[in-house]
Amino acid sequence: MAAEDLFAPVQIGDLTLPNRIVMAPLTRSRAQPDNTPGELAARYYAQRASAGLIVSEGVVISRQGVGYPNVPGLYADEHVRAWQPITEAVHAAGGRIFAQIWHVGRISLPEYQPDGALPVAPSAVCPKGNAFTWTGPKPFVTPRALDIEEIPLIVAQYRDAAARALQAGFDGVEIHGANGYLIDQFLRDGTNRRTDAYGGSIPNRLRFLTEVVAAVIEAVPARRVGVRISPASTVNDMSDSDPQALFNAVAERLSGYALAYLHAVEWAPNEEAPPDFDFQALRRRFDGPYIANGRYDRARALQARAEGRADLIAFGRLSLANPDLPARLAQDAPLNTPDPATFYGGDAHGYTDYPALADAG
Repeated sequence: MAAEDLFAPVQIGDLTLPNRIVMAPLTRSRAQPDNTPGELAARYYAQRASAGLIVSEGVVISRQGVGYPNVPGLYADEHVRAWQPITEAVHAAGGRIFAQIWHVGRISLPEYQPDGALPVAPSAVCPKGNAFTWTGPKPFVTPRALDIEEIPLIVAQYRDAAARALQAGFDGVEIHGANGYLIDQFLRDGTNRRTDAYGGSIPNRLRFLTEVVAAVIEAVPARRVGVRISPASTVNDMSDSDPQALFNAVAERLSGYALAYLHAVEWAPNEEAPPDFDFQALRRRFDGPYIANGRYDRARALQARAEGRADLIAFGRLSLANPDLPARLAQDAPLNTPDPATFYGGDAHGYTDYPALADAG
């Protein structure tokens, strides 16, 4: 297998992508307080349209799903209208964009919740650490365990957000099942202490994810739906007694839906060393394209393709800082350095003003 095919076309679902480079989802906290995406987002995403696929920042499916300030949503008609010029700008620039649909579960605070309510989760297990707010970090609170009767309502919100994504012009959706948010909380036994049909055994803990997938593909063709997971990550105080068995089962279960892809976070930004986890076991069990994400640079991406360890490679911070990342990687050109001080919130600075190669000439 030639490493250079990182820059060659690839098929996912019914889409032919011009290269195997994916812009990973990146929270930027530049939406309005009512979760309406901002006007600058059209320029931001269009600048990065040369990626084979753009996966949007996390887009909340409800007000209850919010856990960060100024994140965009897809739970209201005004959100659809605001996303339309953004997706149109991406398409005009020749790109393809999926919406990552998201519910944070326990990774929230009452100040983000309707009527100041407690965040919800599969079980009342308080995460260690602090929530992000504009006034500084605040300790997480113990969430409220969802009643079993509430779960179908949240599943329906995923379906409705997926339908709105198509109305807004997105090419597909990615279900956010990673990084310690609600779906991940149901999957892992460190956060799921339930004794009903959604807890205990691995099949029971998979139930919420599979119900969400089944609901989403009612609204969006399965070939336009991906799922993101982070099997070994400890981000947001996550743990499981047997992550390999759990996520092997996840990959096998998801294979039954003919999805566009499985997107795995292999190495989280806060972790010093890559985790002891067999990601290739997931790839063998999932009957579809596998996207690898996590601290990839040009050399690691080319090696992964040469060894056949991933079908596509997702880049996060490098996509943020390099609007023309595929061209830079293809030419082995110098890369802009991401500025963490401008990752969240603010204006065009650190958002749409990173120079392209052509600007340097």
